[in-house]
Parts: sequence; structure tokens; C-alpha cells
Amino acid sequence: MYTVHSTVVVPEDKIDEVIHIYQNRSKLVDEFEGFVSFQLLQNEQHPAELTVEICWESKKDYLQYITSKEYKKVHELEKNYPDQNLASIRPKVSRYRQVAT
Repeated sequence: MYTVHSTVVVPEDKIDEVIHIYQNRSKLVDEFEGFVSFQLLQNEQHPAELTVEICWESKKDYLQYITSKEYKKVHELEKNYPDQNLASIRPKVSRYRQVAT
């Protein structure tokens, strides 16, 4: 199992908008080989901190996805957010390999 977290801190007045964007996401990643799950997590103590968690069967599957045309398409959609302040936020990305269950 290979897990990727992308964490952003959004302006307080944009929290609901960002959550809505992810609730209505394209789901292109869901169809990709090796995809296991997607979650949007909200920090309870700091609600403006949102983390996307995507789990993959393997690092190889993840790397194949991030070099795919589907990945490029999803990220091109992000550049077209009506709110350019949101489009300019860069996430902190962390990658994890499963070492125990």
C-alpha cells in the first residue's frame, strides 16, 4: 500500500467552497489502475487545514498515475478555478509506504 497526502491551508471564508469542490471532483483518479481510495480530511483543531489522502496498491501505480494524461487533465481543471487565490495555493505533499498492519 502506498499513500499520498496533499495538505493545504485555505482562507477561513473559503473552507466550504473547497470542500464543495472536492465533493464534486471529477473522479478520474478512481478509474486508474491501482487506485484504492480517496478521502478529504479536515483537521478538527484547525478547520482551514484540509488533507487529500489517496491510497494506491503500490508506489508504481502512483507513479504511473502522476505521469498520465488523466493526472494532467485533473490538474488543468484545478488551474481553472473561478477563484484564482484558491488556484494558487500549493499543497504540502507527503508520501508513505505501508510497513505494518
